[in-house]
Amino acid sequence: MRWDNLQLIPDRPDNALITRGAVVRTIDTPEFRGVTFYEIQARSIVNRVPGPSRVPFEWTLNPYRGCTHACVYCFARNTHTYLDLDAGHDFDTKIVVKTNAADLLRRELAGPRWRGEPIAMGTNVDPYQRCEGRYRLMPGIIRVLTEFANPFSILTKGTLILRDLDLLAEAAARTRVSTAMSIGTTHPAAWRATEPGTPGPRARLGAVAALNEAGVPCSVLMAPILPYLTDSPAQLEATVKEIAEAGATGLSPLVLHLRTGAREWWLQWLEREHPRLVPRYRELYGRGAYAPKAYQQRITAQVAELARRHGIRERATRPQPVPPARAPEPEQLDLFGG
Repeated sequence: MRWDNLQLIPDRPDNALITRGAVVRTIDTPEFRGVTFYEIQARSIVNRVPGPSRVPFEWTLNPYRGCTHACVYCFARNTHTYLDLDAGHDFDTKIVVKTNAADLLRRELAGPRWRGEPIAMGTNVDPYQRCEGRYRLMPGIIRVLTEFANPFSILTKGTLILRDLDLLAEAAARTRVSTAMSIGTTHPAAWRATEPGTPGPRARLGAVAALNEAGVPCSVLMAPILPYLTDSPAQLEATVKEIAEAGATGLSPLVLHLRTGAREWWLQWLEREHPRLVPRYRELYGRGAYAPKAYQQRITAQVAELARRHGIRERATRPQPVPPARAPEPEQLDLFGG
């Protein structure tokens, strides 16, 4: 088992996962029934992103591993296999909690090698997933970042971020702080089916408005846009319109990508819920984790035009030219009712 970066506390022999010392707590409440928490002492907390990565940041911080949001498509699912847990049900219900996150962060930021680079949070799993209400790791993390005036960003689906609004506003007065809410669609049926553990999209839009009103810049990552499910012109229009009305500072669309772990779990869900889409997805994602560039560029261009039309200008993604070789045009199936 690869717990190399984790020092587990104190040793108990009754479970294979705790042979190195994790404290296991199963919380038997309606909110957390069936969820197991592994409370650990991490050895490091700020992680460098590998060089070849596509992401626009270099350093990340993740106080949790696994996520009770249980988003069917979550790209981070395969990271659970690094701990000999599975990328499906285990990812949703076996949550690693780095209880020493704030103390460890203070030590690392005070180290002689740290140069105050921006730190991105929410890039693997959500720091404001539901169990953050119990563990309260983020207030300590934000206080440390504020103390060092270290720039940071937070990407989340969790409205629990509003609990820390005063801390974020204080941090924004001392250093560069940005937040982004992930909202792929505002369609109620699509949300319930694919993101069962998250707050509803309109609650998230309310958080976007509250953050911006408090002086904490908040944009929207419109992600993921799901081919054949949430990519119809009507759904894109409705979602962008509501994002604009919430006052988002910017909008960036991202089409679903299916990495190992997420791919298998998503296709199993499609087999159960929309079996006729399975061949279409195998065609669209037959060459790898990403949909064809032509399809991605088409969706990006549509969303960018809608963003301009509805007055989101500051950071809306610029449309990219569509190459002559077009990807298959998805049939607008309206499986969620438009």
